Amino acid sequence: MKTINIANETTAPDTESVQDLLAIPRPIVAMAKEFPRGHSIPFHNHARSQLLYASSGVMTVTTDNGIWVVPPLRAIWIPAHTQHKRKASGHLSIRTLFIDPHYFPNAPETCCVVAVSPLLKELILHAVDIPQPYPLHGPEERIMMVILDQIHDMNVRPLNLPIPKDIRLKKIFFNLSESPGDKKTLEEWGNIVGATRRTITRLFQSEIGMSFGKWRQQIRILESLRRLAVHEPVTSVAIDLGYDSPSAFISMFKKALGKTPGQYFSMSND
Repeated sequence: MKTINIANETTAPDTESVQDLLAIPRPIVAMAKEFPRGHSIPFHNHARSQLLYASSGVMTVTTDNGIWVVPPLRAIWIPAHTQHKRKASGHLSIRTLFIDPHYFPNAPETCCVVAVSPLLKELILHAVDIPQPYPLHGPEERIMMVILDQIHDMNVRPLNLPIPKDIRLKKIFFNLSESPGDKKTLEEWGNIVGATRRTITRLFQSEIGMSFGKWRQQIRILESLRRLAVHEPVTSVAIDLGYDSPSAFISMFKKALGKTPGQYFSMSND
């Protein structure tokens, strides 16, 4: 299954209403949006940082440095001025907090997927219903400050894929993005990209910070999240991603993410 091809995506730039929202002189402004399956927004950035919470559906966020997949009941932190694009897998319900970086100087400096606690979830859902602009020095502003405190305590989840810069590794990346179930060995990839196994191994460790095997597994995990989100059978996902059996795939998934696919997509929120 192709994970990078966006030729058939629908695209829509930020609307005027979003720009009006961003201009509101408040530390945090919130927005609720619904998007159909396959909907995408091309590369753009905002002067505010963003916390994008997926109350249902799965979204993929891509920057020049990596890819992040955000399943239900998770959120992605996007620092201010970060160029990024987004695509929905299945129907997507997003609740977005736009945060003025001046009010959050110790925020994460890079994109990351985070777990959303039950308290933060309820605060986000409440924030999108608060009229804008909300009164200063009242309960609405205090709720927003509690949200900032909660964001400080977010737990980062391993749902990203670093994109290599080296031209040889990039060739491997594009090939595996198109065919994540490809089982070629490092020696075989070396013959294709013109490098020895030792060179490729060294490049993955120095540039990506993980082994080729771990990085390829991450490609498969992220692709499985996108496909499971639209209710593809575990058996077909497992076989397409190169696993010998559904049980082997489920074992890998649970080892990597702590839950089986069924548990992961349940309504529980750890």
